[in-house]
Amino acid sequence: MRLFVVFLLSCIARASVTVYSQVPLAKPTISVGADGNYTGAAAYDPAVLQAPPVPTGLPTQFNIQLAAQSSAVNGLSIPQSGAFMGFSIEFSVISYVCELAQRSYLTPSHSKYLQVPFLNLMALIRDRAGEVRIRIGGNSQETASLVDSLDDGKMIEKHEVILNDTTQTPSLVYTSEVFYTMGNISSLVNARWWLGIPLNDTSNLRLGIAEVGEQVLSPNNYLLGFQVGNEPDLYADHGNRPSGYGPQNYTNEVGIVIDAIDNDSQIQFRNNLVVPSISTTWSQQSVWDTGLVSTYDSEIGYLAVEYYPDNNCYAQYGIGSPRVPQDVFSDYLNHTSGQLIVASYLNSTAYAQQMGKPFLMFETNTASCGGFPGVSHSFGASLWALDYGMQMAYGNFSGALLHVGGQGVYYNPFTPPPGNLSGLAQWTIGSVFYSALVMAETLGHTGSAQVVDLNANNGSIYTPAYAIYENGAPARVLLLNYVTDPSGASDVSVAISTGGSVPSSMMVKYLVAPSVAEKFNITWAGQTFGGFFESDGRLQGAPSPSTAQCDTNANTCTVRVPAPGAALVFLNSGSAQQDALPTATQTYPTTAATKVLNTVTIDPSALATSNGGSEKNRQLASTSHGELNGGVVRRTVGWGIMLTGLGAGAWAVFWW
Repeated sequence: MRLFVVFLLSCIARASVTVYSQVPLAKPTISVGADGNYTGAAAYDPAVLQAPPVPTGLPTQFNIQLAAQSSAVNGLSIPQSGAFMGFSIEFSVISYVCELAQRSYLTPSHSKYLQVPFLNLMALIRDRAGEVRIRIGGNSQETASLVDSLDDGKMIEKHEVILNDTTQTPSLVYTSEVFYTMGNISSLVNARWWLGIPLNDTSNLRLGIAEVGEQVLSPNNYLLGFQVGNEPDLYADHGNRPSGYGPQNYTNEVGIVIDAIDNDSQIQFRNNLVVPSISTTWSQQSVWDTGLVSTYDSEIGYLAVEYYPDNNCYAQYGIGSPRVPQDVFSDYLNHTSGQLIVASYLNSTAYAQQMGKPFLMFETNTASCGGFPGVSHSFGASLWALDYGMQMAYGNFSGALLHVGGQGVYYNPFTPPPGNLSGLAQWTIGSVFYSALVMAETLGHTGSAQVVDLNANNGSIYTPAYAIYENGAPARVLLLNYVTDPSGASDVSVAISTGGSVPSSMMVKYLVAPSVAEKFNITWAGQTFGGFFESDGRLQGAPSPSTAQCDTNANTCTVRVPAPGAALVFLNSGSAQQDALPTATQTYPTTAATKVLNTVTIDPSALATSNGGSEKNRQLASTSHGELNGGVVRRTVGWGIMLTGLGAGAWAVFWW
């Protein structure tokens, strides 16, 4: 019989749970120097910019006339999933985002347990989209090496910084614990994963990530595929390949990887490789012209690209030219931004359909090299990422992944507290996570959503609108307003007609904030994640959807779109309301669940001391392999469970 002292009993099994409010943790102060300037990590930069002035001549009333059947609509997208917008997590920060390791007084090694806020956030997407898609990789995947073990039982360890890499990415070593952690997360929130095969040394390929990743994740269909190289078009610039390295060289190296996989008896699956994952140095057509896709058609599962519309590399690394955040802010505050990005990929999305491959935006966010202070964490970025995501869906991408870095970036969808505060502070949720949440509800969970850009309001770049058709009929409309005008004079009134009779009212959910420059006073249907160090990954407050009244004689419904804001309009009653307001979201606060579906709830008052500084000496549920819903966990609660109080907020779990 073993004993573990537990303070947040979660991540143990997919069982019904009772949710109680978590005891608030301490909120760290923001670092400010003697000159009044911010001196802390980028993720907590309090900089707030000025919203652009109200544009002149903006029409504030317009009509939308929808066809009653999708067959009458030109330019509808391919069917899309609500899981369209997922997350790209830099390999070097996976243990920081997904798993928390602390030294235990019970054992000399580090104890490991899943990050509860991360589970809560992923559950929010899962409950709206059916699943959540996550890529683990980035520049750090290229030098990652699988090892049998690391000191203190750690699952990942950074080595020296790669100096010729513009993103200063550390080399990594990791253990198979990475895959078991991913499998445990998947068993709770139905996450599905892409991983990356290192391509820094094709003479000594390291396929352990494919061998063990497949072994652990494939039995439960948690594995989506393997990326072959990250931004190979930048290899020569970063000094990782000789000058002149080009598309044909990359295609040849993909062949080397495929031959190695074909000769590796430990890798069973095919047709799941992700290529070419280029940025902008090579043209897409130059890669297709090598015959990459046709030559290796049976091995390739996805075509992918990576793109950031701007960069802050001068401020971060002294590379390139200076960019002033206030000057670039307006670039993100209009419909043209997403349209121009996606337009450059339309030939490739058409080619992907011709070749029968999904086309992915495998890594993106507001700006490379960490994003911009005041821009990347603003409500304007929420609207931009939502519009950009919808434009990709309309342009026949099949998915897009918002990148997640460490403490040194501005654009994170979510950021755990610094390691020294991991037991004291809560998470910070970035503005673009709201974009992913809203997009999941906009596309829904049927997998049949088709998107069309309505070119609304005479093509105004400040008030774009999209229609979503499901199973041949109009289902939802998404309206955006990029303008900031606290007077209300720039609020937009939209009369929607569905080509038939309308109900007496329609449900509307609003994404709003006082200004596009706002950082935290953001709400989705009345709920929010709060500010710096204020979130456990659950939406705060009661949901409060709005109602738009309809004129049943004119068969129109009028919806107001605040300036700034977005409105998701549900054209049908009944099931649409159920889809819009998930009522069975499983979250993971101060709650325990067992494999045999017994549910034990811990009174939050009993946990008051557990969230304090002494937490660093206590151990939570393990993420190791064993028998949790498909055999991905080393150690977990067994077939029986007994909870007993130990005093001072502690609880012991015994299993046999």
